[in-house]
Amino acid sequence: MALNLHHLRIFARVAQEGGFTRAAKSLRLSQPAVSKAVRELERQTGVPLLERAGRATRLTAAGEALYARARELFAVERSAEEELGALRGLSGGVLRVGASTTVATYLLFPYLARFRQANPRVELRVSSANTRAIARALLERRLDLALVEGPVRHPKIEVVPWREDELVVIAPPTHRFATRRSIQLRELALEPLIVREPGSGTRKVAERALAEHQLTPTVALQLGSTEAIKQAVAAGLGLAFVSRFAVEDQVKLGRIAAVRVREAALSRSLTELRLRGRAPGPGAAAFRELLSESRG
Repeated sequence: MALNLHHLRIFARVAQEGGFTRAAKSLRLSQPAVSKAVRELERQTGVPLLERAGRATRLTAAGEALYARARELFAVERSAEEELGALRGLSGGVLRVGASTTVATYLLFPYLARFRQANPRVELRVSSANTRAIARALLERRLDLALVEGPVRHPKIEVVPWREDELVVIAPPTHRFATRRSIQLRELALEPLIVREPGSGTRKVAERALAEHQLTPTVALQLGSTEAIKQAVAAGLGLAFVSRFAVEDQVKLGRIAAVRVREAALSRSLTELRLRGRAPGPGAAAFRELLSESRG
């Protein structure tokens, strides 16, 4: 039985995105076309691959097995593309850069601009997600270069320090903390906190610091981006831990206040993730040269 690779690719995207609607949007196909491709693949394999319960979509046991093999297959495909791209050098091709949210929003674009100026014929494709998703994309060879703010531990990934970052607590300008230069971590225990989603590097660092002091945060709100968190804090919905890089503009405008935490080590390394045993292509190597200028 030779599987239809086009249908397999669509099925893998449905599994990756967690649903037909998001998969259709990312593939730029209609939802009926995506559903039809998955049905055809199920007919070809003779087993159900997905369970549909309203808007929720879950992989069956057969679907899990096929999705695992599909990821391996498409990783080999991307590896072949990389090798051919290396032979072309920097006269063309694509560089796929992935970065976690804080890095992508506040640090990455000057490097992209310098790379584009030096290599105008290389197409840049940039994706932003939380640390967990970026690490997964690198493992599946959907990225050539990955920069994250959160801790990553995986036997196939080498973590290379890049820059240092500091987390601060932000508060609305009318809050009692706003006029102080620093606070104690225990003072946050009764304050409503606004947090990022699970998988966020910022959230992991903050949770670890609180846990080390046997403190349980009072979570008032969970949001999917630092920009949304800044707006929520400015509106008085709670306090939040964020990167100092992310709030410099809003602090200068007086919309929020940034306060250091005294006894907690809330600094962290922003890092580059590298697949062990994978040699960088010309584009990734050139981008690493730019990053090395600010390393440490």
